[in-house]
Amino acid sequence: MADEVDAIVIGAGHNGLTAAGYLARAGLSVRVLERADHIGGAALTEEFHPGYRNSVFSYLVSLLDRRVIEDLELNAHGLDLIQRPGGSLSILEGDHLYLPRDAAAAKAALARFSEKDAERFEAFEAMLERFGDLVRALAHEPPPDFGGGAGDLWTLLGAANRMRKLSPEDQATLAELMTMSIGDFLDRWFESDPIKGLFGFEGVIGNFQGPYEQGTAYVLLHHVFGQVDGRTGAWAYARGGMGAITQAMASFARAKGAVIETGAEVAEVLRKGGKAVGVALGDGREVRAPLVLANCHPQVLFGRLIPGEETPPAFATKIAHYRSESATFRMNLALSELPKFETVPHDETGLTAMQNTIDICPSLHYMQAAYDDARSHGWAKRPIVSMCIPSISDDTLAPEGCHVMSLFCQHFRRHLPDGRSWDDVRDGVADQIVETVAEHAPNLKRSIVGRQIHSPLDIERRLNMVGGDIFHGKLALDQIYSLRPAPGYASHRMPVAGVYLCGSGAHPGGGVSGVPGRNAALAALKDLKRGRVKAA
Repeated sequence: MADEVDAIVIGAGHNGLTAAGYLARAGLSVRVLERADHIGGAALTEEFHPGYRNSVFSYLVSLLDRRVIEDLELNAHGLDLIQRPGGSLSILEGDHLYLPRDAAAAKAALARFSEKDAERFEAFEAMLERFGDLVRALAHEPPPDFGGGAGDLWTLLGAANRMRKLSPEDQATLAELMTMSIGDFLDRWFESDPIKGLFGFEGVIGNFQGPYEQGTAYVLLHHVFGQVDGRTGAWAYARGGMGAITQAMASFARAKGAVIETGAEVAEVLRKGGKAVGVALGDGREVRAPLVLANCHPQVLFGRLIPGEETPPAFATKIAHYRSESATFRMNLALSELPKFETVPHDETGLTAMQNTIDICPSLHYMQAAYDDARSHGWAKRPIVSMCIPSISDDTLAPEGCHVMSLFCQHFRRHLPDGRSWDDVRDGVADQIVETVAEHAPNLKRSIVGRQIHSPLDIERRLNMVGGDIFHGKLALDQIYSLRPAPGYASHRMPVAGVYLCGSGAHPGGGVSGVPGRNAALAALKDLKRGRVKAA
């Protein structure tokens, strides 16, 4: 006899747990089914070396929606965010650039490289903050669907009204940001390499493109719509690692009655008469429900769990050709001592700077070379590396006097040339990344006591992210907003009635925001209220 519930959520990553929390809060009986033996998805903390714990995949907080934090009472369920003191620390050849929060100090730091850039920086930051507010508003709500009804028209008019409130100059700049390359956009603003490298990196985070390819400027906007305590584009650490977020979400959902199963892989979404009626698990069990919310990659949902041929031809074609490759390599290092970067002061000033993101991305030229290497060779010989040492701020992660370091690296192809496998080269590539960092921090190699490696193939295997894409699909102009995951299906409602996409393959895309999970749950609840689906 199959179990019967009101709603099934496939996947216990942060978006799935967000959806489960909202559904359970509304009084529905909810079953969350997770194929791994733990919850968390990409928002996960693990002990990867005895005594050393760290975030395994995602590693910083900014995009997490304030409404999700408040509605799911995450702070009451254990979430504690640690604000970082400043912006990024960029490691350069023979120098460094650190941008503190203080405007005057940031201006002075930039003036060492260019007086002109120092003068323009305040206007640049103000521009990003204005657009961050706009993009945040658009990201928080489902976009209008092509072929939709009056509600979609109303949503479109609301978006147009937000655009209308911008000055004509800002409207033109926004159009440029949505269509230009990050390189061309930054070349208009600045003249020195360090500042262009620092912000250029934002355009290729989880995005396999060169800095002068059209559309990369938009990815900068995607990473600045977040907030921490009202600060646009600010970032924080979750105390105890990113797993603290999903643990808090799970605690809330369980408190509202949701049941979360691990080691429960869904093999198929069951259908009858064009509607979802539940799921079949790999162990032979069935769970019945009229609502199925899928926190998985669109090509996993339609291809593995539901045959693509059961969907409209245009939708099936779009999903079959959905582009998914972020070219990301992720590492954690367990360290016996703090890395000492040669160009960063080894005092309180330097320690403050190192509490933030530490980037090796000195110029747009460096970024282009990394991309070109990956296209021809499979990975960057001199990779772009973004590092964090959260243990400086959070002493729960490593033994006293020791540290953990997160390394997020670009560009590394999912499919290597000449039929090579990541299983054969991953350790050598990890050594190469360490060498890149050690050129600037000579004590790094001798301080490494353990490491955790995730190649693009490892990411795909562990997280079911096709192509190892951390965003569940490329953030390209034809795969965002009303086109995500496919035209006509941006409202989270999929071609099979009762199925809702609640993962990062839905608007607004990747990042630990909880927005796709929230909006999908609200769409399902609305359909339930209007009688489009019936509770069990």
